Amino acid sequence: MKNRVNRVVLIGTGFVGSSYAFAMLNQGVAEEFVMIDLNKEKSEGDAMDLNHGMPFAPAPTKIWFGGYNECKHADIVVICAGANQKPGETRLDLVEKNTKIFKGIVHDVMESGFDGIFIVATNPVDILTYAVWKYSGLPKERVIGSGTILDTARLRFLLGDYFQIDTRNVHAYIIGEHGDTELPVWSHADIGGKPVNTIINEKEEYMQADLDQIFINVRDAAYHIIERKGATYYGIAMGLVRLTKAILQNENSILTVSAYIDGEYNQEDLYIGVPAIVNRSGIREVLELTLSDDEMSKFRHSAEVLREIKHSVFPS
Repeated sequence: MKNRVNRVVLIGTGFVGSSYAFAMLNQGVAEEFVMIDLNKEKSEGDAMDLNHGMPFAPAPTKIWFGGYNECKHADIVVICAGANQKPGETRLDLVEKNTKIFKGIVHDVMESGFDGIFIVATNPVDILTYAVWKYSGLPKERVIGSGTILDTARLRFLLGDYFQIDTRNVHAYIIGEHGDTELPVWSHADIGGKPVNTIINEKEEYMQADLDQIFINVRDAAYHIIERKGATYYGIAMGLVRLTKAILQNENSILTVSAYIDGEYNQEDLYIGVPAIVNRSGIREVLELTLSDDEMSKFRHSAEVLREIKHSVFPS
């Protein structure tokens, strides 16, 4: 008989957090789901609202508003708290505001005796994931950022739409900073095992210029969505559920998360979006792709941008 249940604690029940909670309930990923937020009334209302949907859920989930003390028995703590990205503001503009917020959050979580896995979703996610690792003292494998998981999903969706192929059969990665310096790995993009570059060269109706525009649309997607509705939350919420499921179900799935790299891609002491194998222990392994010279140059630039920001927060 199973005596232990999976508990996930969500910190921050704004647009992203509440969308994540809704998606978690709909997919029946965890048996216990705790919601923490400074706005107690809003979070209590969210918990009540979600519980009223329980008769329609695929599996029972105990959902409630709680406190940091309940992180002690959590398998995963997901951080969605922090200042939001405003129109015209880049993800990296948020770094100073959110690192201060995170220092307090991580302190309170660790004070509970938490010994699980952190998932970080707040932007700038690569810098804040590094901050959580530093503040928590946990092994690097157990601090994971959402990284370019959503950017990769956007690329797969747009490529599927372009080639008229189910997006789940499109395999492609966006790596680097979750932001303006990210890059597509065209050298490893394929559909049904056939490289996208080969398809482009073989068929006249497809052009490299179209792929270039698809990437621009991926890179700038958040700005376009923020202009229209103020924030992005549904896509990243589903990406967070996918990552949560990969951990709790010990899947050994490959996801483009913000992972600590220490020598891979000729970089070190940095969290950045790369494909990694994720299982119950966190990040089992960072996959080091063989990049083209152009891709490696762009990845190096992306890493340099992040390192400069990181040094402004953690000088040593």
